[in-house]
Formats: sequence, C-alpha cells, structure tokens
Amino acid sequence: MSTAPYVQVIERSVPAVSTAGNDDDTVLGQAPFAGVVTSVQYVPEAAITGAATNNRTVSLVNKGQAGSGTTTVASLTFDNGVNAAANDEKAITLSGTAANLVLAAGDTLQWRSIHVATGITDPGGVVRITISRS
Repeated sequence: MSTAPYVQVIERSVPAVSTAGNDDDTVLGQAPFAGVVTSVQYVPEAAITGAATNNRTVSLVNKGQAGSGTTTVASLTFDNGVNAAANDEKAITLSGTAANLVLAAGDTLQWRSIHVATGITDPGGVVRITISRS
C-alpha cells in the first residue's frame, strides 16, 4: 500500500486586465479536501515586464468556506526586474507563514490581480495550484 500523499491540481483560466489601473478577482474553485498548498504557478498569455513604481501584484487568496476570508496563500509583485515570459509558467511565491498554506475542504480560492500606483496590464492566462492532502 502506498503512503504517498494524495495531490490535486486546480488549473483555471484567468481573464486579462487590459487597463493598467484596473483590478480583477476571479474565483478558481474550492479545495477538494483538507490539505496544504505546495505550489502556485501563473502562465501568462503574453509577456509581463515589471516596473519599479507602477506595477502589478498577483495573489492567491483563501476566501474560506463563507467567502469572506482574506488569507494570502501566495503572491508576486511584477516590479523592477520581476518579469514573466509569454506562455511560460512563473512560480508565485508561497506565503512564509505555514498556516496560510493550509486549506480546509471546501475553502474557496480566489485569484487577485491588483494594480500598484498607476499599474501595468495583466495579459491573463492560466493559474495552476497544487494541493497535497494533509
């Protein structure tokens, strides 16, 4: 009998934010079981070139079962020197707080794309979340 943990990958398309000063929140799905997020990747449809002052932050947020949670699971700011190539996965930095990575069965996961200052655009793409059963 195998003792390897059960792993689930949630992969969803996310829309573009074609106006630099706009934001978008997209529900990706719900945690299929209690577990821990072990990776988050973003595959943008076009290149993203970070900027020093006006940039964009993408995050995975655990909204919980009631839909009102605010726990940031993973986040990355496309600032000066942080870029993403078109159609190539970019690792999104997991929270350094272990408790932020823990999911209960049924927790709602949301992708958030937020502008900083006047912002930059977000081409949209695919988000891939790997969850390991706890």
